[in-house]
Amino acid sequence: MTEVINLKSAEHYTWGTNCDGWHFLNTENLSIIRECVPPDGVEVKHYHEHASQFFYILSGVCTMVLGSRTITMRAGEGCNIAPGTIHQLINNDSEDLHFLVISTPKSHGDRVVVP
Repeated sequence: MTEVINLKSAEHYTWGTNCDGWHFLNTENLSIIRECVPPDGVEVKHYHEHASQFFYILSGVCTMVLGSRTITMRAGEGCNIAPGTIHQLINNDSEDLHFLVISTPKSHGDRVVVP
């Protein structure tokens, strides 16, 4: 039977400093996560060996460092990140950043941190 998935029913986890994530879908082949990054929140620079990811901004302003390039995304915008692409998500804004990250296959356990 299909269940309605929302922030109350999804599996919640925390990461980094005060960042939240909710697994909307968590299978070996596909992961859909909603995340919230507070102002000045930063993810470590990393890449995924196998996972391709699509980030879709729900609210706030996202700064994404992709190798030597930096892009800014706002609500209703997104970007695809291919496996092997070094990336880092940053919230330089004064409001929380809410976004979806869709990964295939799932990205947990596939992250390589870059010094």
